[in-house]
Amino acid sequence: MAKQCWKPGNMLYPLPAVMVSCAREGERPNIITVAWTGTVCTNPPMVSISLRPSRYSYEIIQETGEFVINLTTEELARAADFCGVRSGRQTDKFQETGLTPDPSSMLRHAPGILESPVNIECKVWEIQQLGSHHLFLAHVAGVRVEDRLLDKSGRLDLSKAKLIAYSHGEYFTLGRLCGSFGYSVRREKGKSLKKTGRAVSGNGRKRRSPE
Repeated sequence: MAKQCWKPGNMLYPLPAVMVSCAREGERPNIITVAWTGTVCTNPPMVSISLRPSRYSYEIIQETGEFVINLTTEELARAADFCGVRSGRQTDKFQETGLTPDPSSMLRHAPGILESPVNIECKVWEIQQLGSHHLFLAHVAGVRVEDRLLDKSGRLDLSKAKLIAYSHGEYFTLGRLCGSFGYSVRREKGKSLKKTGRAVSGNGRKRRSPE
């Protein structure tokens, strides 16, 4: 299979397209759309976002040490795109998009977005100045989840949220389920496990996350 060699670049796709909300005391809250975000640690729970220092939200988050990661759905895709291409210096993004600031449970300044199904409340731990972007490492102070995403046993079913992903300048809804964590080493009832590719090591127990 032929491949081309390209110069180094950011080609890790797809990515979550999240709306990050923040606010200073006494000022209107702001939203910035971020695709460069991720999980960095389980215990303690930590996440990261990367921002250019020139962005309006950068100085707000730097000063307050707070932000909220709001997961984005198909219904919120247009608002997410708007918040990524307009600056909060000139635009009240909550007003323009019709979104609602929702007071956080564990943060003093930064609100969540009421219309987002999952709000991840974050407190900045460290800022790493890497180059064009600075990396904000943050502790997760609290998580709020919409009731409709929980089944009768309280289990979270994110497929109900219709989340979207960002890939090389385009937004996509998530596709069909093609497996679940650990399915490659699970034995089907009455069938033996067929090994494909390299052999699977370990005892086959299901782990909480694919770290």
